[in-house]
Amino acid sequence: MSWQRTPLLAFVCALAPGGLVAQIGTTLARTGVYFESYSFGRGLAFDRISELTIPVSLTQRFGNRVVLDVATAFASASSDQAGGGTIEHSGFIDTDLRATVSAVPGRLLLTFVGTVPTGATTVPDTTIPLFGATATDLLAFTVPNFGTGGGFSSGFASAFPIGSNWALGGAASYRVGASYVPVTGGSRLVPGGEVRARLGIEGPFGQGKYFRGAILYAASGANDIGGGQQTSIGDRVLAYVSASLPAGRAHLSLYGWEMRRLRARDHADSATIVVPRGNFFALGARLEAPLSPNATLVPLLEFRHELTGPTDKMELLGYLLRTGTDLRYRFSDRATGVIQAQIAFGTLQDGGTRASLFGSRIGALFEWSR
Repeated sequence: MSWQRTPLLAFVCALAPGGLVAQIGTTLARTGVYFESYSFGRGLAFDRISELTIPVSLTQRFGNRVVLDVATAFASASSDQAGGGTIEHSGFIDTDLRATVSAVPGRLLLTFVGTVPTGATTVPDTTIPLFGATATDLLAFTVPNFGTGGGFSSGFASAFPIGSNWALGGAASYRVGASYVPVTGGSRLVPGGEVRARLGIEGPFGQGKYFRGAILYAASGANDIGGGQQTSIGDRVLAYVSASLPAGRAHLSLYGWEMRRLRARDHADSATIVVPRGNFFALGARLEAPLSPNATLVPLLEFRHELTGPTDKMELLGYLLRTGTDLRYRFSDRATGVIQAQIAFGTLQDGGTRASLFGSRIGALFEWSR
């Protein structure tokens, strides 16, 4: 493959749901352990939320056209309530089985993803506050969702060169979920289908500089929850940009993304429980600084801000500033390890009450290929 085609193929891989992993060898295995915990000031329904995650994934290549992935994780989460008591949940999450097929090498990828419901399909209603707290984009827990009834999605991604080095591409996918009973003793939920479309551009600009940008649109059908009722979420629009720049011997990456969740189309229907509008914004920077031929230090700084509310004027849900570093070490051409340490602080608002938050995240990841 010539270097002129490299950006094109990389863009196709990035657009595909899940993408392709460019690694030496035909088999790639990853595992690790992460622990993250947030404590909150007075006034909220909970004092602390913690999560321990052990992810496991395996990628297997078959020739140059087919890649199979299996990914799951064990997660244990807990929430200390302000009035006393603890909400806990432990177990595996759903398992994703993914096939990526290069139908036209460098031009067209097809993806098929089956989600096996190995996670928490039905849970007591007492755990709902814990599940809601870990799902927020503001805190960005490693595992935001502990389980569904499973489902299947399929999609495609394609890209075309613009000039000699830039690429323009698009992707689309559709997902259908299986019905399940989310709450013990409750009604069966029949998920609505979801369609996603993405358009993006990438390429070099100047010596050693690289740009990526994309717009993602997602629309979901209403979920039937029985008894003539349904839940509904508005369309989501997400814009993402990033730039990679040389910084002496180091490499600086700047990125930002914004997601807007619009008002649900059927928000005026009395039989519909509507997810409120939302606006999430993130801005960050990462510096990859080599310490030796095998070790790289990657400090980061990220700001997150989220608004939500059912009215035209949304209210602050919270903001967060996160900083920390990764230490990557290459043991050999086949094995790499990463140690991660981060802290975060900010503000969270609930029911008109604002409280400070402070969190930490530590983790270790090991990757092996052959």
